[in-house]
Amino acid sequence: MDWECFAQRMAAMAHDLLEQDSVAGTLERIAASATELVEGCDAAGILILREGRVRTLAETGPLAEESHRLQEHLQEGPCFDAARRRDGERVFRVADMTALQQRWPAFAPQAAEMGIGSMMGFLLFADDENLGALNLYSRLPGRFTETSETAGWVLASHAAVALSSARHHAQLTEAVATRHVIGEAMGILMARHRVAENEAFNMLRRRSQDSNVKLREVAREVSEIGALPGPV
Repeated sequence: MDWECFAQRMAAMAHDLLEQDSVAGTLERIAASATELVEGCDAAGILILREGRVRTLAETGPLAEESHRLQEHLQEGPCFDAARRRDGERVFRVADMTALQQRWPAFAPQAAEMGIGSMMGFLLFADDENLGALNLYSRLPGRFTETSETAGWVLASHAAVALSSARHHAQLTEAVATRHVIGEAMGILMARHRVAENEAFNMLRRRSQDSNVKLREVAREVSEIGALPGPV
């Protein structure tokens, strides 16, 4: 591999990731970058694993989606190993999926049958009960080498930082939007019922608790209809 060229392309990719305007856009660009930057990578996908359920967040083709679904169905495979080793191994590489895999006796033969020759995976994040991983696929065995693994690890390291930044920005944006809609609803209730700010907030909170609806959704409805829904 021409590492100088790789470094230049990585720098361009890192800049591109920071310019994405959403978490979804960041995830899609990470997956696409894997097929562009890692030798032997035919497809890539990013999944989130929680309590045995797998959800695909981004993918470059059906191979990644099918692999994620198969692992969830079998409750076996690389992403489950990563989940069980939260404080340990953050990278895996399967050189030949067509060979007997004692590690995943159910997953390996079915993965090979669907066209996966070799596979690599990199942990992107692990927080609370969630695990996010970047999985890389080759249709031929033996395509992923130590050089491929190094390139994938560098990519995943940059991607993890960009993804963390994007998720943090999305959370801040959500918090600001929530604060705004609650403030707007409180203003409506203060004017309509001639109550103080704290009582307007308590009205929203009580309705949220009584109806088992999130406070933000109650506030949104107040903003839309101009009044507290249901009896006051």
